[in-house]
Parts: sequence; structure tokens; C-alpha cells
Amino acid sequence: MIAKSLDIVVLLKLWLDNKKRSYSDLSKELLMSASAIHAAVRRGIEAGLIDPTSRLPLRKPLADYLIHGVRYAFPARPGPLARGIPTAHAAPPLSEKISPDDLPPVWPDPEGKVKGYAIEPLFASVPAVVKTDSGLYELLALVDALRIGRARERRLAEQELKLRLNHA
Repeated sequence: MIAKSLDIVVLLKLWLDNKKRSYSDLSKELLMSASAIHAAVRRGIEAGLIDPTSRLPLRKPLADYLIHGVRYAFPARPGPLARGIPTAHAAPPLSEKISPDDLPPVWPDPEGKVKGYAIEPLFASVPAVVKTDSGLYELLALVDALRIGRARERRLAEQELKLRLNHA
């Protein structure tokens, strides 16, 4: 089994909703095919990240995977200047704790209002999806802080993710 970056998006959406959902509904909300979501859930079950009965993410394994694995499994490198949606430490909740950079990391989006260096999102539909799902936006931005951040940003993202996963 090889994990795919879209698995993170599906795992976080399932975590936020915290209820069994149809693949069709998730497909509409995440702008990806139902078969891709089904495959992501299957990989999550095989990896021990999703409970096979409830089809919901398991808190501790999910936290461990995000904090210790995502950075290595799906590294992100700053790309060219682009207009887009702020991510990592330039997005909430870390933007409230860290001074902004001259050029923040952004997910490229033609409707974006911020100019910064491009970071490839975990899945192509992420910029469109986060415009209507602020909870998912914040979690994906925290994951990006783990993927691209310096030590301080990674530490703050880790603390925030643990807090959110423990209090859900």
C-alpha cells in the first residue's frame, strides 16, 4: 500500500465531520471522485489510521501520522511567485501567532488575493474546497506548516493539531 496525498484531505474531512458519510457526499464536498475517496478510506484502514467499522479516523494514529510522517511522505518546496490562498504559517490559526513574511506561502488560485510563493496543495481541489470549509482550511494549513515550516512553525503547528485532535 502506498499512501497518496489526497488521503490526508479525506482523513481530515472525516475527522472534522466525525460521522459516517457517504462517498458520494464527500465527493461533492471535496471535489474528487467517489472512487478516489473510497480508495483513500481503504488505504487509511490498511494503515491503521481509520477504524474499519465506523470508517472514522483514529485520533492517536492520525496525530502521529500528521506530526511525524506527512513532512517526509509529502514534502513541499516553495515554487514561483503566484497569486493564491495563504497556507502554513500565513493562514489561521498560525497567522495569529507568527509575524507575516514578505512573501507568504500560498496555494495557487486565480481568485486569490495574496501574492506569495506557490506551495502545491495536497490535492488539486484544495484551494476551491477551503473557500467554503474554514475548519478544513485551518487543518490543511497546519499540515502545510508541518510540511514546509521552520522549527518554530512546525512546533506551533504540532501543538495546535494536538489540541484540535484531543478536544474534538
